[in-house]
Amino acid sequence: MAHDEVSGHDTAASDSSAVETTRGTTAGTTVIASDVVNPGEPPHRKRVTDVDPKANKTAQRSVYTLFYLSIAGSVFAVAAYMAFPIEDGDPTALRLNTLFIGIGIALALFGIGLAAVHWGKALMYDKEGIDERHPVRGTDATRERAVEIFEQADKESGFGRRTLIRNSLIGALVAFPLPGLVLFRGLGPQNEDPVELLSHTMWQKGSRLTLDPTGIPVKAADITIGSVFHIIPEGLNEREDRLEQKAKAAVLLMRLNPDDLNISPGREGWSYDGIVAYSKICTHVGCPVALYEQQTHHLLCPCHQSTFDVVNECEVIFGPAKRPLPQLPIEVDSEGYLVAKSDFNEPVGPSFWERP
Repeated sequence: MAHDEVSGHDTAASDSSAVETTRGTTAGTTVIASDVVNPGEPPHRKRVTDVDPKANKTAQRSVYTLFYLSIAGSVFAVAAYMAFPIEDGDPTALRLNTLFIGIGIALALFGIGLAAVHWGKALMYDKEGIDERHPVRGTDATRERAVEIFEQADKESGFGRRTLIRNSLIGALVAFPLPGLVLFRGLGPQNEDPVELLSHTMWQKGSRLTLDPTGIPVKAADITIGSVFHIIPEGLNEREDRLEQKAKAAVLLMRLNPDDLNISPGREGWSYDGIVAYSKICTHVGCPVALYEQQTHHLLCPCHQSTFDVVNECEVIFGPAKRPLPQLPIEVDSEGYLVAKSDFNEPVGPSFWERP
């Protein structure tokens, strides 16, 4: 009978049985299930904060100090926005504004994130357990158990008991959105009514239509049927606020067969021999309407696919836009150049500016 020198047990019988049950498996490589012992879970190691009250207190102070740091960062970002205004366009002010606002927001995020992680690792209830799977049912017993779990989680996290941590967390979460709210305010017109601003553009009676971006005046004789031109008001390139003015006054100029145009009463004099001019600013969210389908006479906004029918005074035939593109009344001066008869008769751009 063979003898295992390592284990000190007779192995002939067990090897024979293993070969027989595994149908050809080499003797000595088969694991006997009865010999495998479940080692169990290793003993749970308590954290320093679980056994040392002083360390626990230090961890608490660290957590709420980080939440206070987050509050300070949010306040600092708001103060930086006010201390370094960028309305004058000074590059130095722009750099300082961006730098200090970024530092404040970074501190606000860093404080909340690091405090939450430190809270969970050092102070929240630390015990290993197994969550047995069970059917998900909306019974009364399930709902009652859910309430018990929430109460237990509150007890284990110490959220209700550790008032300094709880209150500092709430303060940090309340303060964190403030820089964003202040920054969003800066995106809008300052102390001015946006509806009033968009109700008037550079166009006025006698303003010549010029090519974008060269500023060369356009003659009616140079516009052929089927053509389209990007137009800006004369003198736009000489203005310091040319980008702001262009965002409101940009126009698309097209020429169609006059018989194809469906002109509503009151607009008979707004076009000239089939030449029409419409705002380039989409009435949905203000994207540039720059795609013209020559065969269908449709203008397409590439942002959200709003489509306008030039034949029917740029009415909306598809997409999210709610109103037609504003039409610029035009005529020809004594030298044959196309000029505006007046400004637009309605606000340009997104329709939400007209909401009360």
